Amino acid sequence: MGFISLLILGLIAGAIAGAILKDRAPGGFLATLVVGVIGAVLGGWIGSAISGEGLKGFFDLWSWILAIGGSLLVLLIYGAISGRKR
Repeated sequence: MGFISLLILGLIAGAIAGAILKDRAPGGFLATLVVGVIGAVLGGWIGSAISGEGLKGFFDLWSWILAIGGSLLVLLIYGAISGRKR
């Protein structure tokens, strides 16, 4: 997966994760992009460690599941560190 497609995937995955966990999401476009890209990389790493398949391509459903799951995990960790309430 290329760098630009990872940024786009991360932005969309971060926005979806932010919509799911509204109370833990930091505001702003840049924060959503950072959460999404970190989540996509983390999700790809976890996916490759567990099943041997990480991020494949932009239009692959497995990549989207991993990116959104990783973004949700990043938001949960961010919420726990920053002390935001549920």
